[in-house]
Amino acid sequence: VQRNSSGFMAQRWQDHFAALDRVTVLCDTNARALHYWNPENGDYRIYPTSVPQTDELTKRGYTEIVRKKVGPTWTPTKAMRERDPALPDFMEAGAGNPLGSHAMYLSWPAYLIHGTHDTRKIGRRSSSGCIGLYNEKIAELFAITPIGTQVRVL
Repeated sequence: VQRNSSGFMAQRWQDHFAALDRVTVLCDTNARALHYWNPENGDYRIYPTSVPQTDELTKRGYTEIVRKKVGPTWTPTKAMRERDPALPDFMEAGAGNPLGSHAMYLSWPAYLIHGTHDTRKIGRRSSSGCIGLYNEKIAELFAITPIGTQVRVL
């Protein structure tokens, strides 16, 4: 079944966290949506996302944002290069970079929440494990999400 960003749905994300005393992000890979919550000001937002191509590429569980970067560079993992030998060894930030304009790195190595220049990917199974957002949405989320934010990927 093909899905796009119009197919994402709301979720009781609060049930997934023992404490809601800090900024919280829930990435729902089934609904292809990212939920953001800030308890200080009651700010709740939901964003359509791209999700991993297969369940095997999807890491699920609890993590946190450990680093943020505007204009991220990209180095494909060994597994990515095995799946697609045509991938470059390294890519500078810019229009062709699959990480888009901003990236937030999770405590799991090689897993990120990032933008994309290819808007066709949003709402689809299109990533190698990461959660992707439209560039304008990742820029918005990047600005309001501190390092240390708790994250759960379903």
